[in-house]
Amino acid sequence: MSAREIVSAEGIDVFYGTSQILFGLSLSVSEGQTMALLGRNGAGKSTTMKALAGIAPPRTGRIRVLGREVQGARPHRIARAGLGFVPEDRQVFPEHTVEDNLIIAAKKGPAGQDHWNLARIYEMLPLLEPLKNRMAGNLSGGEQQMLTIARTLMGNPVALLLDEPSEGLAPVIVERIGALIRKLRDMGVTVLLAEQNMHFCLGIASHATVIDKGQIVYRDSIEALRKDETVKSRYLAL
Repeated sequence: MSAREIVSAEGIDVFYGTSQILFGLSLSVSEGQTMALLGRNGAGKSTTMKALAGIAPPRTGRIRVLGREVQGARPHRIARAGLGFVPEDRQVFPEHTVEDNLIIAAKKGPAGQDHWNLARIYEMLPLLEPLKNRMAGNLSGGEQQMLTIARTLMGNPVALLLDEPSEGLAPVIVERIGALIRKLRDMGVTVLLAEQNMHFCLGIASHATVIDKGQIVYRDSIEALRKDETVKSRYLAL
């Protein structure tokens, strides 16, 4: 029996003004998968994530969350449908405390799920608890990244969209982010992870999708990608 499809895109075209960025793009992420969306800088990874989250709505095509079509819906409606989006630029509320940032985002999932609360967040991300009364704007980049992931989890999403979570962070923080994503994977959390750094994904993701020039060019397990030198050299510059 195949796993339930959580989020999917079918034949989506996305434009910024008159410039087309995605060309008939289709992908799907099933329950419990940690899917790496890999590609060079400018390949369309972030646009794909923004399209799914409703920030860059597709001009054509369909997007489904738990089988329900959501293309054209406002971002907050898509969030309520179950997609939790962590943008690459983090976007914390800088003049609120860490704990306020978490509380602001607290809600039940689309079926009333209430797995994530403050106690569980502090258990999963213990570095945040000592910082709970600090203004989010005074955190380091790595601490803000952890906070943004935690804040998104407080919304009890059915799938977590992580856009370039390792971008611009010190190696020790990248390791912590990787360890957190592995924990989420082992808990069965569904994750779509957009990354340029394939090496970061090798020990984290279960599956890989490669995007190039706004189109999907490869889909397989992460282990198959690890062995495919042709795909890596052609599309990932490795």
